Amino acid sequence: MKMEFTIKHTWDGLPVSHEPVTIGLKSDKAGLLMEVNAPFFNDPPAPLGEPGKPFSRLWDYEVVEAFFLSDRTEQYLEVELCPHGQHLLLLLSGKRRVWREELPLEFEVTRMKAKWEGKAHLPWNYFPPCTNKFNAFAIHGSGEERQYEALHPVPRHELQEGQKPDFHRLEFFKDLNLKGLMGEDWQQPESDIWKCLTN
Repeated sequence: MKMEFTIKHTWDGLPVSHEPVTIGLKSDKAGLLMEVNAPFFNDPPAPLGEPGKPFSRLWDYEVVEAFFLSDRTEQYLEVELCPHGQHLLLLLSGKRRVWREELPLEFEVTRMKAKWEGKAHLPWNYFPPCTNKFNAFAIHGSGEERQYEALHPVPRHELQEGQKPDFHRLEFFKDLNLKGLMGEDWQQPESDIWKCLTN
């Protein structure tokens, strides 16, 4: 079983002008395997951090991101993956309120001249209880050429003049039915990490 998502629009709903980024989700030993298939722009250049390690402010570079949200609590997991091998995982409780960051991640990258593939093993422990919404994003380019793309963009009629890209518009995230992936009898495992936030 696999879920597949294709990022075909910019954050504000215009079609992207290149081969779109795809993200696959599959059942993994103790969590989800997130597979990224994306064009490689090599712009901006690689972050100075070591590949395979967390890198702060990775969103300033070329990244593909996935957000897993529990809409009841506004708790979410933000996963950022870079074609150069760095990653950044954030746990947020409330919109933009980071309470854990730079969590360890098993992440492999295969990079070719014009595309890259990534595999990230996301343990259930990182997912907030009752994860049921999802959105995904891709960013690349420098300066004026910076592009922000979204799986579920801000609807055109919701746009305001001068609005900037904002990936934390939780109201535009769409349903994610993990039982569809894991089986109807599946229950999301309890997370020690999130439990220590509620205790």
